[in-house]
Amino acid sequence: MRARQLTAAAVALLLATSVAACSDDPAPAGPAVSDFGAADRSAVRDGGTLHWAVDAVPATLNVYQPEATADSALLARALYPSLFRPDEHGRPTADPDYLVSAESTPPGGQPQVVTYRLNPKALWSDGKPLSAADFTAQRTALAGADPAYRSAHPAGYAAIDSITQGADPHEVKVTFKQPYAQWKTLFSPLYPAAATGSADAFNQPLAERSQTTAGPFVLADYDRAAGLAGLTRNPAWWGDAPKVDRIDFLSTPAENRLDALDQGKLDIAPLTAAVDHAIGTPPVTPVSTAAATPTRSATAAPTASTPASGAPAAAPPDTAGVALVEASTLALKRAEALPGLTLHRAAAPVLTELTLNATRGPLTDPAVRRALARAVDRRRIAGAALTPLGLTATPLGNHLLAVGQDGYQDNSAAVGRASAGELLDAAGWHAAAGGTRSKDGKDLSLALLLPDSSATARRTADALAANLAESGIAVHAQPVPADKFVSDHLAAGDYDLALFSWPASISPATDERAVYAKPQPGPDGTTQIGSNYARTGTEEIDLLFDRAAAELDPVAQQKLLQQADARIWELGHSVPLYQRPDLVAVRTGIVGAGAYGFAWPRYQDIGFHNS
Repeated sequence: MRARQLTAAAVALLLATSVAACSDDPAPAGPAVSDFGAADRSAVRDGGTLHWAVDAVPATLNVYQPEATADSALLARALYPSLFRPDEHGRPTADPDYLVSAESTPPGGQPQVVTYRLNPKALWSDGKPLSAADFTAQRTALAGADPAYRSAHPAGYAAIDSITQGADPHEVKVTFKQPYAQWKTLFSPLYPAAATGSADAFNQPLAERSQTTAGPFVLADYDRAAGLAGLTRNPAWWGDAPKVDRIDFLSTPAENRLDALDQGKLDIAPLTAAVDHAIGTPPVTPVSTAAATPTRSATAAPTASTPASGAPAAAPPDTAGVALVEASTLALKRAEALPGLTLHRAAAPVLTELTLNATRGPLTDPAVRRALARAVDRRRIAGAALTPLGLTATPLGNHLLAVGQDGYQDNSAAVGRASAGELLDAAGWHAAAGGTRSKDGKDLSLALLLPDSSATARRTADALAANLAESGIAVHAQPVPADKFVSDHLAAGDYDLALFSWPASISPATDERAVYAKPQPGPDGTTQIGSNYARTGTEEIDLLFDRAAAELDPVAQQKLLQQADARIWELGHSVPLYQRPDLVAVRTGIVGAGAYGFAWPRYQDIGFHNS
């Protein structure tokens, strides 16, 4: 798995799904972890072509190259073996099409050896069986020892000491230098040795029809200029036969998807961006805040004309933000009303957080950061962000795990039971006559950085400003372009509070460590923050992650992750808010497609219902 990476594209997709508060109320039922029309294969007819929207036909099908995108992974899962696939709760599950069994040395045994028993029917398209040679070549390419390989260096491969054939060609033994708990995430996907055995081969984009694959489908057409990647049935496939004859992945920008669905050009189309950014919808003419206020939903934040008693008035939303939110509402209504289509909704495995810059002004004081975390009513924020999208506002109380993910628990109580007001009073920030707290003549006023093109971020920012105003914390939204969000602000430390999303991981012990790792001095004396944009951490948190990554006992590993999350809460690093929603339109009669959550499509089961 890749470590968490934040890009402009990820920032631009700051959409929501569920939220939790530091309140002590019982949590409501969790959100749907997936929503796709599953059906027994006997109810799915053979034949037909699916038209599936992607952002762009990817430049590479090698998911380990830096140029790889989410669309690279989407196609690769239909073409290449994955020994383990995550289920809807993020649990790695062996895929019997490729793997008969896999066993690791029990906890405490040294060295750790994983024995894979491969399905003897599993063959590459050149007729060769999957073998230890494929494992060895992939480990060499991804371990990071040879810079000639242009690899993203996913976690785990550098921990491998050796790979050997076992009792026969269908058995592979992988020995680790030190215990590696996330071994089930390795070799998924697995590429043939011919594609990874040398740097020259590995660095190729794997975008040719003649390439060697081993999935239920083969690559029939790959034309980036025409925006088409066409897959057809693999005639040598040994597993359940694919139901459809062909899947055409069509490059369809988000702004064109509603029209394309309406015109019958698409059967499956993710609509998260189209709704959140209100693209493909006629623009709404900005109106004055006063005119817009009466029409806003009951879940929206109070405006300056209706502040909470004794609290500072929250700044009214800007007219551009109001127009964006209204246009997003229209885009959602259009998506829901498209004839012959169903809009599937579920919680995406993407966590939206409020990150606090621990090197900036009042937030340098851990007590102020904890007070802010205590003040945020995450359930209220969830209602503002998600209810307009038709999703359940579910509390999210964990930095490392999503609601519904195996091992999830709410650790927000680690902040303590003292109220935000008590914590701020103790830190010397006292309420003034106007409501905003102050200390040494300075108001407790913070800027909230958010991507300017996200309607959900705008709703969230409005709700946060009103919510925190009730505790005497003045918050002012600072919308910025998504392509400047990371480089000019997060990475540069030019912000107080920041609203953005991180992908959740089925391997948090390794993939999420960098987000919370204690910043270290670099060779030139400057602080190296890596992916820790909050710029605060502790050696204890780092050690808990390291111990969890090496703990082979799943129960013991979960305890270590929960301890790490509790320490992150105590540190006041960030406040988990909600999961971004996943909105996917699927044509009526198609089964096996929709919002998958952590799970992956099982392409051979997707098709048209018999009825």
